[in-house]
Amino acid sequence: MSPLLRLLFISITTTITIHSKIVDSQQSIPPPSDGGVGQFVPAELWCVAKNNAEDAVLQSAMDWACGQGGADCRPIQSGGPCFEPNNLQAHASFAFNDYFLKNGPSSQSCDFGGAAALTSLNPSSGSCVLPSSGSMKSGSMVGPTGLGGPMDENVAHVTKKERCWPVLVAVFVLLVTVSVYR
Repeated sequence: MSPLLRLLFISITTTITIHSKIVDSQQSIPPPSDGGVGQFVPAELWCVAKNNAEDAVLQSAMDWACGQGGADCRPIQSGGPCFEPNNLQAHASFAFNDYFLKNGPSSQSCDFGGAAALTSLNPSSGSCVLPSSGSMKSGSMVGPTGLGGPMDENVAHVTKKERCWPVLVAVFVLLVTVSVYR
């Protein structure tokens, strides 16, 4: 085998290996629903009350979430599994998170007049486990979806195609090169 052909073969093999590793690492990050490019989107998110929010604002926002907003606030009622810790911050976080999950996890469904924020830190405590955006079951995918929403089969199909094209190009170039040097 000629030195040029050997160098070409090594270059193609290295390119395929590097591309495959990049594609594999990108598959664990769900795509953002807003079409953003290059954004990291955590796989699990919770909507929680901001630490610096005023009590009156938190109370009003929690009342809205539990009423008009349709959040299930029974677990934060006295005797419920999420009544403890019995403070406005924890109760508002529970209500905000329930509303957030029921209304399609997005930054728009976690605002509450500036009283809430998204976090990737699990706010659960004791027997009160707040579900994350990653625990939702929707569409054809079960598991972490982050802000990207449910991943459908078309996204997985495109990812498989992305993995094939460099291999096909490399094989084509290799075949052309071999036929030229014969």
